[in-house]
Amino acid sequence: MKYKISVEKNFSSAHCLRGYRGKCENLHGHNWKVRVVFCGNKLDDTGMLIDFIDIKMHLNRIMKFLDHKFLNEIDPFDKVNPTSENIAAFILEQLKCIETENAKICEVEVFESNSSSATIIIEN
Repeated sequence: MKYKISVEKNFSSAHCLRGYRGKCENLHGHNWKVRVVFCGNKLDDTGMLIDFIDIKMHLNRIMKFLDHKFLNEIDPFDKVNPTSENIAAFILEQLKCIETENAKICEVEVFESNSSSATIIIEN
């Protein structure tokens, strides 16, 4: 049996895409939504894959770092283009520290609008 749990959080920030030709090369903002998913085959002794509180605590820290910022001016986006895909990769890397033997990150989805998102899918 495979288990999946997810947590969603939001942040607001501005960015502009370097090397892009179109409206998104200009400074603009989004109310981003982030959804992270952990997967695993085995529950712990309390019957959980991973505690929601742990995920929320770490995700809140990441959201606070990104919230109300000009992403192009903060590390790593001062060097890496702040696309939805790169933001998802950044969040993934930041959350790896809470993976357990049984619970691994399997998806990070970043919505820049209600109808547009980028997802990283990790095959565990």
